[in-house]
Amino acid sequence: MNVFQWALIALVLCFFVTTVVAIGAPTPRVRNVGAGVAAMALGAAGAATGLAALAGDTTVGHALAHCELVEALNGVEAPLRAQAIREIVAGLERIHSHLLWLGVAAHEAGFDTLFMYSWRDRETVMDLLEQITGNRVNYSICLLGGVKQDVNYAQADALRAGLDYLEQRSRHYYEVVTTDSMFLQRTRDIGTMSLAQAEYLGALGPTARASGVVRDVRVEAPYGAYRRFPVSVVMDTAGDLEARFKVRLKELFVSCSAIRTILDNLPDTELTTRMPRRVPAGETVSRVEAPRGEAFYFVKSNGTDMPERVKVRTPSLCNWTSVLNQAIGRQLADVPLLIAGMDPCFSCNDRMVVVRDNSMHHGVRSASSKGDAHHTEIWTWEKLRQYGIDFYRRGGNK
Repeated sequence: MNVFQWALIALVLCFFVTTVVAIGAPTPRVRNVGAGVAAMALGAAGAATGLAALAGDTTVGHALAHCELVEALNGVEAPLRAQAIREIVAGLERIHSHLLWLGVAAHEAGFDTLFMYSWRDRETVMDLLEQITGNRVNYSICLLGGVKQDVNYAQADALRAGLDYLEQRSRHYYEVVTTDSMFLQRTRDIGTMSLAQAEYLGALGPTARASGVVRDVRVEAPYGAYRRFPVSVVMDTAGDLEARFKVRLKELFVSCSAIRTILDNLPDTELTTRMPRRVPAGETVSRVEAPRGEAFYFVKSNGTDMPERVKVRTPSLCNWTSVLNQAIGRQLADVPLLIAGMDPCFSCNDRMVVVRDNSMHHGVRSASSKGDAHHTEIWTWEKLRQYGIDFYRRGGNK
């Protein structure tokens, strides 16, 4: 590869940065932010709410994955009505996430009119989510063993009216992204990934389905209400940026249809069931189809109120390799849209910052690292913030 190709890779990798700080260690200890949040939250009563913070527009996806996992360990199944409401809110979250993505991707393509209109209509789904859950972003509707809120007749009618409007607008956006000649110059035959490449690189979600990969946990391994209210897989075979736009917009129609079906057949059961006070020893996995693709959770319980091992793998981690592969040989102007095309969630990624503080530029080694060349210290966010302020006050590396 030439220098330009390496520069493209570096540009993409600069987004894939880190969060935890290790100081002064030749081999620093790495801390996984997502797993750390999960480990702290799993032993608390508000675990589902804490895990929702892993991604701003996948709060139901992460909370649902956690609830399914802990319920499986306890041999508990949420009531049918609770499962249905979870699927309703997950469908609304998918609509919100895809409209948010549409605006961001349109902006990266220089189509700010589409950006502003799609984000205007995004307010509709956020209002619907607020009516049901009380929140526009972190919905906090999932509980271990059920859900916090019910859907009444008035809310169901508001949902149907809102879905009618969103479906109408989505059809307009689909026509725009498939017919606008200027927009198609930025998306058609750009960043093409074949079926074989998508499978080899482990792509997930709409990124994979736009290349013809039949990969959707809701269909492959239905969970919760998806066993009673199945959804269809939206696919394309072109594998380019245009195909990714088409897949995500078609998924809006599927979500609208699925939510209507549930509202017309909402089971009449309780909203919650009793959960044991302590999670038994054992291990299990949970897989949920988030808007970006499969969110994978693993936990090993030792029978106490804190897990022995927790692993959270988000779809963005898997889809980054596809961006690296597509960027090589492209124009620099294509890179922002290639990144936006996979709908990355930066807060979902493992991130680490290594600060090698030998304290020798002042002629004195810091007290915390005296006599220990391999000393590692984990910084708080406030300490990292202060370090940045002091660093730039000194004029960078001075």
